Amino acid sequence: MRQVVNATNGSTLLGLAVGCCGGVRWRRGPRGLLLGTGYRFGFPVANAFTVGDVVLTKNPDHWWEGRDRLLTHEERHTWQYAVTLGLPMLPLYAVAAGWSLLRGGDWSTYNVFEVRAGLADGGYPAISRRQRRRLERTA
Repeated sequence: MRQVVNATNGSTLLGLAVGCCGGVRWRRGPRGLLLGTGYRFGFPVANAFTVGDVVLTKNPDHWWEGRDRLLTHEERHTWQYAVTLGLPMLPLYAVAAGWSLLRGGDWSTYNVFEVRAGLADGGYPAISRRQRRRLERTA
């Protein structure tokens, strides 16, 4: 169902276009994901990112081995694309990331999309950069 929704709403098509522009090598992933490796652009700054049902990384193909939790995190983002009707996810995510930056000093801790995808599964800390700095000062 998710694949049909994301194909219909254009987000997977955009993910394929971004991957092709980024010169990735393609392979099928689990649960209907499309994995692109070797993404050559520096934006976004992330080990992996998702557009529709497409998960892209700058890393080589074997990098995914043993990263099941991260792949699960990225798969949760694919559902977020479906729920937000596809392309509206991009500005909604930008607003959520901006809010997190203002509130916590990082892009993820208070970003509702990252929180719901599982901060720990995505490799993000559970406490914000500001909170960590406060703790370091009091230690």
